[in-house]
Amino acid sequence: MKPLQLLTLGGLAACLAAQAEVASEKNITLPLATEIASAVVQGCAAKGYNVTATVVDRAGSVRVVLRADKAGPHTLDSSRRKAYTAASTKRSTTEVLETVQKNPGAQHLPMIDDFLVVGGGVPIKVGDEVIGAVGVGGAPGGHLDEQCATAALDTVKAQLK
Repeated sequence: MKPLQLLTLGGLAACLAAQAEVASEKNITLPLATEIASAVVQGCAAKGYNVTATVVDRAGSVRVVLRADKAGPHTLDSSRRKAYTAASTKRSTTEVLETVQKNPGAQHLPMIDDFLVVGGGVPIKVGDEVIGAVGVGGAPGGHLDEQCATAALDTVKAQLK
C-alpha cells in the first residue's frame, strides 16, 4: 500500500475508535433479587406449595436461591433452569413451551444446555428491558409455579421503573 493510503486508513481507524461507546445496561440488584425470591417462597407457602425460587441476572447468572424447608431436591435445579431460560429468551417459559409446541423450527430449543421448557420462569423487566428472571420449581404444575412468580413480581412492580 502507498503511504498516503496507510495514513488515511490509520486516520479512519482512529476516528472510529474515538466514536466507540460503552454500553450501559440495567441489571437486577441483590436486594431486589432477594425480595423477589422471598415473595415467591412465601406466596407459594400460603397456597400450600413448598418451592424453590431462583433469581438470575440479565446474563442468566444466579443471584439468589431460596428453598422452602420441605421443597424437594429437584426444585433447586428446575428453578435455576427455568430462570435461565426466561432470561435467555426474554420470555416466560410458558411462552417458550407454546412456541416449541406450535413451531417445528423451534423444536430443538429444549436441547440447549440448561434450558427447561416448562412453566415457571418469568423475565424481570424494567420497561421493555430484561434485567433478570425468576424461576420457580415445586408447585404441583408449571402453571402454578408461574402464578407464584408473577404474584411476587407484582409485589415489587413499583421498584421496576
